[in-house]
Amino acid sequence: MSVQLNMTTIADDLTQDALLLDQRAQDLLFREARTANAFTDEPVTDEQLAAIFELVKWAPTAMNAQPLRVVIVRSAEARERLLPHLAEGNRAKTAAAPATALLAADLDFHDELPRTFPHFPGARDMFAGDEEGRVRTAELSAGLQVGYAIIGIRAAGLAAGPMTGFDAESLSREFFPDGRHRVLVAINMGQPAEDAWRDRLPRLPFEDVVTAL
Repeated sequence: MSVQLNMTTIADDLTQDALLLDQRAQDLLFREARTANAFTDEPVTDEQLAAIFELVKWAPTAMNAQPLRVVIVRSAEARERLLPHLAEGNRAKTAAAPATALLAADLDFHDELPRTFPHFPGARDMFAGDEEGRVRTAELSAGLQVGYAIIGIRAAGLAAGPMTGFDAESLSREFFPDGRHRVLVAINMGQPAEDAWRDRLPRLPFEDVVTAL
């Protein structure tokens, strides 16, 4: 028997009473956070990047695979290498962003399984002969880590501007020339400029998305 829940009428109370995060943290990470399209020139520091990764590394992944690999583009030289691979509409805002993270899936993540999944000695060999399964696992698990990366950037008080408008093959070759990594998402990050945001677009309500059985 399905359970009919009228979440529309109790949504505000739910977020107050059922969540452990305080209101400020909820707003910072979720309600008030939006994709940023303009940034100030304040730099993103090494300390901020390290602090963000300390959160991102706790993302759940299949068999603790942790396939995410990241290149941070900050220098003018690296940015010049990056821009030609982006869709035209993403170039200007990326050129002005103080940092851009290229988030890629390592297709040979299985080589790290003896270290990250040590209680199953056969884990590496299970993936070694299954290229299709390995790619599928790498992209799904790295995608979970990408979600954590966006939350981690917000937790550092920075705005995130994730993008998938790029030539994935050429971008992957440019920054991961070994041919064993696939860039999934690029994220501009930094302090938001005054005109960083577009109007908030609608979200589907609970009752249109969730079925409780």
